[in-house]
Parts: sequence; C-alpha cells; structure tokens
Amino acid sequence: MSDISRRTIVGGALLGASMIATGRVASQTPAPGNRPGSKSVLPQPQETIDLWPKGAPGLPAGGLEEAVQERSTDPSFNDRAVMKIARPHMAVFRAAKPNGAAVIITPGGGYSWVVVDKEGYEVAPLLAARGITVFVLFYRLPHEGWAAGPDVCLSDAQRAMRIVRSRAAAYGIDPERVAFMGFSAGGHLCADVATRFDATTYDPVDAADRQSARPFLAAPIYPVISMTAPASHGGSRKNLLGATPTAEQERAHSPHRNVPANAPPCFLVHAEDDATVPVENSLLFRQALRDKGIRVETHLFTEGGHGFGVNRAKGKPAAIWPELFLNWAASQKLFEA
Repeated sequence: MSDISRRTIVGGALLGASMIATGRVASQTPAPGNRPGSKSVLPQPQETIDLWPKGAPGLPAGGLEEAVQERSTDPSFNDRAVMKIARPHMAVFRAAKPNGAAVIITPGGGYSWVVVDKEGYEVAPLLAARGITVFVLFYRLPHEGWAAGPDVCLSDAQRAMRIVRSRAAAYGIDPERVAFMGFSAGGHLCADVATRFDATTYDPVDAADRQSARPFLAAPIYPVISMTAPASHGGSRKNLLGATPTAEQERAHSPHRNVPANAPPCFLVHAEDDATVPVENSLLFRQALRDKGIRVETHLFTEGGHGFGVNRAKGKPAAIWPELFLNWAASQKLFEA
C-alpha cells in the first residue's frame, strides 16, 4: 500500500470518528430493535446510512412500516427477520484498524425478508477484526409493491456501492477496494450486482451516482442463481418475479445468463446437501464465469445444509469458509494479509 493510501485511510478514520462525535450521522434510520426484554448477543453497528436522501423511489401506495420478527427462542442468539423496509439503509461495522478494504453484505431471506443476524451481524465482526469496514445492507423487497419491481433490490445494491465509494475518505477506505458478499437470496443479489452493475435501474439522485457500482470482487455464499426450474428456489423466484414469470424474465434475472466480460472475480461456497437451494446454482454460476474468463474460487462442502452462516456451521467442515474467503480475498489484493 502506498504512503498516500495509508494517509487517506488514517485521515479518513479520524474524520469518521469526528462525524460520530459531532452527531452528523445521528439522523439516519436506526438498526432494528431487539425483542422486548432481551438484549442482542451480537456486536451492534456503530451507525447507519440511509441510501436515498429524499426517500426511496417508487414507494408502494399506502406506504410501508418496517417490521422486525425475532425468530429465535434461544436467549443465547438472535435471529431477526426484517420486512417492509421503506427506508433501505446500511448498518456500519467499523474496523478498529482499517486496512482500506470494505465489504457490503446482503443477508438472505428468500426475498421475503432480510435475516440480519445470522447472515449479517454474525459475519461483520469477523471481517472487521481483520481490518475490513463492513456495511450490512437492509434492501427493499420486490414483492412488496415497489415501482421498480424485480430490479428494486438491485437498485439498492448499486446505490450502496456508490455511496460507500463516495464516502471512502470518511471511512478510511480505498474506493477501488469495495467488495460485495451475499447469502442465499442475498447471494442472488450479490451475483446480480456482480453481473449487472452497469444496468440502469434508477435515476441518479446526487453526486454519489457518478461512482461505479462494480464490486472489486464478489462472494455469493450458497446463492440463489437460476430463476428457471429445476435449479431455482421457488420462494425466491416467486417473490422476485411473481407466480408466472416469462422465460425472458427468468433469463434477465438469472445472473449466470448475464455475465459480462468485465465481471469481478468471484468466491463461491455451497453445501452438497443443501435441500433448499440446490448446489447446481453455484455450479451454473461458476461455469458461466469460467466461460467468460473470470477468476472464480469455489468451495463445495459435503455437509452444511442451507443458511449455515457462521454459528450454524460450527462443528462442520463448512465452518472454515470465512477463513477461506479472507485468504482468497488477500490473494486478490482486497487487503494485505
């Protein structure tokens, strides 16, 4: 890393701390509350960033009121599902010693909701501990009536990439080294932004939209990829495209059928025994990337099922996936090991 980059990172980290101290980020949408009478057992974000300064475009008639459902009955861990996200935003996990890299995370939830704990707040501290600044994205859900339809979540992902790059100095980030990671349906969104980063899905709203939405690298984890049976995940397909999509709609929203020659390098993880999202989804994406000459690293585990995140992978071979990702990301120069 050059001396200029180091000065930018350190100076930006100090600026970001000043922003928190002076309350310049206090007006943003707060992270979701915990269930009554309980406390989160996971590290919480230091701040949040709203994506759309004048409100998200295409709000459904009658509006939406964000709802949080705590699905865990075990007080030792949280498993919150967030839906009706009217104000899409990012929850920020700052690294104590930022190395200039950033990762935006999109948790899964079948496009029915966003599971912020097991595929967001569990993962973020692991990456932050290695110097990576993490942004967990609360994205809008296409089945809730937004005007952009199936592109509404991609709009949020593109906008998130552009905002992070536009505020790189404030977070001690190199704007070139912003990666994307997603899980399950969030893995579909991750693969979508890795392949359709240049697609026009919304009208520009400010200077941030002059930034590129192409990730430095992408990591779809047990991702939904295909929108065509038999590989497709039925729930994600229906929530994204409706009950009876056309063949053209399926093609347009299947990332393996839209890989450009300049797609970023990708890291794939899947379990062979995944009974929810067939492993063929990752294999289809891997082959499509290889056909375009895009670098791809793939890890398939015999056991793990679906939705293992971090904590649910403990005691299984799949538990090593975060370290595999970090080793690979370092080899791709996302950060210096």
